[in-house]
Amino acid sequence: MSSGSSSRSTSPSSDSEWTKKENKMFEEALAYYGVSAPNLWDKVASAMGGTKSAQQVRRHFQILVDDVESIEHGRIPFPKYKTRVFGPKRMKQCKLQWTVSKVVQTRSLRMS
Repeated sequence: MSSGSSSRSTSPSSDSEWTKKENKMFEEALAYYGVSAPNLWDKVASAMGGTKSAQQVRRHFQILVDDVESIEHGRIPFPKYKTRVFGPKRMKQCKLQWTVSKVVQTRSLRMS
């Protein structure tokens, strides 16, 4: 039995537990491959070193898309960031937000 503290292993961990490092690897792999790449989820999972399965990566992306869609439709408030610096890190965040926004827009157009 677990004593309440979570341990990390090299096997794919649960969908709900993503470390900052895993999120960063996820974002960088998405930015590198682009959302239209064939076998995207396998590629992203591989780029993350096997800490997440392709199915977990796909689910994490879907949650992100749903969150962006909720923000854009006003169902939840836009997050307030602590910094207004527009350096390389912020540019990567903007690229990811733009990529996810494009997916949401494309999906909305297809549903219309």
